[in-house]
Amino acid sequence: MKGSVLTEFKKFIARGNVIDLAVGVIIGASFTAITNSVVNDIIMPVIGLITGGVDFSQMKIILKPATESAAEVAIRYGVLINAVINFLLVALVLFFIVKAFNKLKEKTKKEADAAAAKAAPPAKSADVILLEEIRDLLKENRK
Repeated sequence: MKGSVLTEFKKFIARGNVIDLAVGVIIGASFTAITNSVVNDIIMPVIGLITGGVDFSQMKIILKPATESAAEVAIRYGVLINAVINFLLVALVLFFIVKAFNKLKEKTKKEADAAAAKAAPPAKSADVILLEEIRDLLKENRK
């Protein structure tokens, strides 16, 4: 039984899907740093300038003020606002990156298709193939 589990595990790891997934996760993690930098270092300062430097993370509804023996109890809705804004900005940046990538991919595919069309002779239509078969049969019958 021990050998069969090890064999199954080797087959599982050797499958292309597992390797592709691992590569995707690693690239995705690296890409996160780029996306976060675009959002935090380029877009958020502009939003801060537009909103007059409002710090949403400090917005809250105090349910019970802090005392000497207990911490403040508050609903920190500003943190949620920051998270939503951050999510929307990251999604927007990713949208434009994926859109640009797809455009480049489409252009590359069109170029490859054009090159393949030039290299390959045009395919014969079904009518031409049928006529050639009839011609060949007639030649055989004459012999």
